[in-house]
Amino acid sequence: MDLRRLRDEQGFTLIELLMVIVILGILAGVAAFAVAGVTDRGSQSACKADVKSVQVASDAYYAKQGSYAASVDELVSAGFLRSKPNNPKYTVTYNSADGSVGSNPSCTSV
Repeated sequence: MDLRRLRDEQGFTLIELLMVIVILGILAGVAAFAVAGVTDRGSQSACKADVKSVQVASDAYYAKQGSYAASVDELVSAGFLRSKPNNPKYTVTYNSADGSVGSNPSCTSV
């Protein structure tokens, strides 16, 4: 009786299993490319946030001291910034003459 029941049971064929594996591979590839795009936008947002933070700190320093800070390090030591922005993809630039802040390369190209 056990042999008859084993013969009657249906399972997945090799072709069906291969199709499932192919579909899962395609979905994994699509997901990997989608995640890569999110990471790029994250770097641009981080760059813009760092530039804005230094600009606000520079303006606050100017409002309190009457002149612009000599460097970003001075903004940190005076307590206007927690730490100097540090990212390998871009560098925040600061001009002590007029307090202008930018990035190299531009945040839109990070």
